[in-house]
Amino acid sequence: MRLTLRVWRQPHADAQGAMVTYDVDGISEDMSFLEMLDTLNEKLILDGDEPVAFDHDCREGICGACGVVINGDAHGPERTTTCQLHMRSFRDGDTIDVEPWRASAFPVVKDLVVDRSSFDRVIGAGGYVSVPTGSAPEAHATPVPKPVADAAFEHAECIGCGACVAACPNGSAMLFTSAKINHLNALPQGAPERESRVLDMVGQMDDEGFGGCTLTGECATACPKGIPLFSISSMNREFLRAARKSG
Repeated sequence: MRLTLRVWRQPHADAQGAMVTYDVDGISEDMSFLEMLDTLNEKLILDGDEPVAFDHDCREGICGACGVVINGDAHGPERTTTCQLHMRSFRDGDTIDVEPWRASAFPVVKDLVVDRSSFDRVIGAGGYVSVPTGSAPEAHATPVPKPVADAAFEHAECIGCGACVAACPNGSAMLFTSAKINHLNALPQGAPERESRVLDMVGQMDDEGFGGCTLTGECATACPKGIPLFSISSMNREFLRAARKSG
């Protein structure tokens, strides 16, 4: 395959960025999108140019480190992570636009790399449970009904990639935050911080500058792990409940 890539290049956070056009040849349809970017970088290095910076780690759709906007879609045309998107999703001769996540709370560091530490601070505000010190408790000491466990696991699948923020026209982090809150609030181990967790994490989310949610649903559509949209309404109910109790 021969492709024309229009890639966002920005040397550092304070510099002006721009789309730069590259022609890439010899791309196999079995390559992942990141492997295609590797091929581009090999060409750039051989030509004496600066390679394109992009985030990646496991390349198995697990860690959530990868993530770019491809032709206007977070992670590209398929509902998967960028590292698991294969070039068979494109056609020979295509022009592909590659940009970083676009959100004020995700400032660009360089090229396609953004700073997602705002997510870490949201989790740090309440994404934990109280545990006693000493030996581990017996696994069956706290029974968890299967529907509750299933709900917790459904929300625990969030990998924090940020696609929900990039896809949202408001740059909202409600789907991410709700997944982290509902995961722990569903379990008996999360009960001690149930009220403080939702108040603190939502408060931190707002402080980070994420936009407000208008339930357009683009976040759930782009989420590679299928976090459901009703997660947001569940978090809103938790928030109202906690706000009444604290007031």
